Amino acid sequence: MPLSNKPRFLYLYLREGTRRLERRLSLGRTAAQRYAGSTPVRLIVAPTDLRAIDPFVAEEILAGRFPLAGRVLDTEGESAFEIDLPSYEFAIRLHSFGWLRHMRAVQDEAGSARLRQIVDDWMGSHGRTIGEISWDADVVAQRVIAWLSHSPVVLRNAEHGFYRRFLKSLALQVRHLRHVAGTVPDGEARLRVRLALAMASVSMPATASAIRRASRNLDLELERQILPDGAHFSRNPRAGLELLLDLLPLRQTYVNLGHDVPSKLISCIDRMYPALRFFRHQSGELALFNSATSVAAHELASVLRYDETAGEPFRSLPHAQYERLSLGETVVIVDTGRPLSVDLSRSAHAGCLSFEMSSGRNRFVINSGAPKFAGDRFRQMARTTAAHSTVTLNDRSSCRFSQSRFLGPIVAGGPSRVAVERKDEPGRMETVKASHDGYVAPFGLLHERDIGILNGGRLIRGRDRLLLEDGDPDPEDGSIAIARFHIHPAIGMRRHSESEIYLTAPDGEAWLFACRDGKLAVEEDIFFADPSGVRASSQITVTFAAGDQPEIQWTFTRAA
Repeated sequence: MPLSNKPRFLYLYLREGTRRLERRLSLGRTAAQRYAGSTPVRLIVAPTDLRAIDPFVAEEILAGRFPLAGRVLDTEGESAFEIDLPSYEFAIRLHSFGWLRHMRAVQDEAGSARLRQIVDDWMGSHGRTIGEISWDADVVAQRVIAWLSHSPVVLRNAEHGFYRRFLKSLALQVRHLRHVAGTVPDGEARLRVRLALAMASVSMPATASAIRRASRNLDLELERQILPDGAHFSRNPRAGLELLLDLLPLRQTYVNLGHDVPSKLISCIDRMYPALRFFRHQSGELALFNSATSVAAHELASVLRYDETAGEPFRSLPHAQYERLSLGETVVIVDTGRPLSVDLSRSAHAGCLSFEMSSGRNRFVINSGAPKFAGDRFRQMARTTAAHSTVTLNDRSSCRFSQSRFLGPIVAGGPSRVAVERKDEPGRMETVKASHDGYVAPFGLLHERDIGILNGGRLIRGRDRLLLEDGDPDPEDGSIAIARFHIHPAIGMRRHSESEIYLTAPDGEAWLFACRDGKLAVEEDIFFADPSGVRASSQITVTFAAGDQPEIQWTFTRAA
């Protein structure tokens, strides 16, 4: 570890140790009796769930087969909560109860009785002792939201005993969340805990002061996490969508019950919509930056139909540090930033200056994205620079990730300065020129990328350059750079010449990629963010030597 980093890492270790100690003290004994209290006699309202349902999933679960996190668990008549689970991700999905939404498709009494038995199984096996993954704060928050939102399905024709047990467990989980809320790691999880507590305060009997307190805490977290340009401070495009799926029903619940809506809730929602549209390709999918994974087009559409701020997407997100170029039907989105804090860097990707390009209904150039359900090895592979459409140097990422089990895979080094210039001629040309210093420490080189859209969106012109801070690198510099262009699996590729490759979409739209500098190749690739799971794909690579040829120029030209 460089000497200059030691004081910083010492501070991080001390801070993380303090947070863990505070959490342990806040939990105290693991018995649920620690959070004993009164049981509400009823629920006041069930907030709406905007997520889509799948009747097939409901049928499978009622039959004892749980299709979650890319796996299927056949319980063979046993409780799903008392047998070994296929994966960590599966356990999160199971215990968070997000699958309850599919149970809205259940109409018969036998199905309702079976659902109540599944919920009763959880309360019997995990509801009495607080610990393990089922009581992770984020999992509890998701479970509280799911139980509140789908309580009409769970409680339909329920006998008094079950009704009472359900409300008692729900109240206990809410009290537990209140107790640990201040110790939750920064990021989406902390905001989701505050959101769940606000939802519980209006969905369950509560005093006026408790409702105001939950509202105030949610406001503070929203103001802190939603940037002025509307993006979430994790810089993950999907984070805004996931939060809106819960924030919109919460806003409507406040309105329907006549409560004062938290003052920041409406303004944050209004800011989040333009940011969400910023990351949306015309095909309906979100761009794959910083842990974003696949998004079903109908899920995104279900949120956008509540957008009261409809308009053209912003050209820039200055606080989240992204640029969007758009002419005609062509869109290019460029990452021009770095993690906004160490805490948020645990899931950040080393994709500075990477870009995605789409035309009409087709995505052509993408990043590999984050796997939805795969294990940690694949998640860490997806964070590397090589998994992004940008330049790697000597097979190194522009960020270095910590190997500390205590701190987690935070970004331990990388770009500290990203310079950005933008030049637009409305209707004629949009260009972005940016550079980052992520390779200065190991190799002494800056990476500069210049990318622009011209000719009504029919031409994309790019340039990648490696340079010293005061000029071109030494001709003797043996550093080898690779510019990668990850191609969407739906796109076909055909070699036209040594320096040209045709890209063809399923609907016949075609683009010609050309680069007469360096060594052009088509190589095997991995697409992490496919809805069906990790799958094989292809990438275009251009290899060049920093000393001999520090600059390459490339183009995408609309061919059909």
